[in-house]
Amino acid sequence: MTENEIKDKVVEILKPYVRNTDNLGSVSNSTHIITDLEVNSSRLVDVILAFEDEFDIEVSDEEADKVQTIGDAVAMIKAKI
Repeated sequence: MTENEIKDKVVEILKPYVRNTDNLGSVSNSTHIITDLEVNSSRLVDVILAFEDEFDIEVSDEEADKVQTIGDAVAMIKAKI
């Protein structure tokens, strides 16, 4: 799976949790999930669980804490699949 494919899936997973949908059209690896997309920090747990299900991976609490941008999520997932 390529980085772009992972990124596309990450964005799809995030869509239901994003409050600033205007920024969804221009996401990049540096897009901050909480600040730019306005995903509620408590919903990040749901997002991480969705990553685990979609990509068949396990994410530790420490790894989850490091996911702040789209690029962070893509890098973590790519390293695990």
